Amino acid sequence: MRGFLVSPEAHGDIFDIWRWIAKDSVELADRVEAELFEMFEALARMPGQGHRREDLTPRPVLFFPLYSYLIVYQPDVDPIRIMAVLRGTRDVKRILKKR
Repeated sequence: MRGFLVSPEAHGDIFDIWRWIAKDSVELADRVEAELFEMFEALARMPGQGHRREDLTPRPVLFFPLYSYLIVYQPDVDPIRIMAVLRGTRDVKRILKKR
């Protein structure tokens, strides 16, 4: 069985992203959120997409970019687990260390 599970922290990330974009356009915020979930589905169908970033975390996660965001996920569990969705300009290492 393939699918994806979004962690509570990642749900918070997605909400923060939506809220930030919605300041200018709710329609665009909805579209970006939908595209994120479409990408989660694509990652679930073909886990292993993306790359490791051992400079950011020793955890067995992969990073996959979408626009200026990094989707951080565990590909080796079923369903895959979306751990974070972070803007690439943030201190990703610090954020992941706290999670």
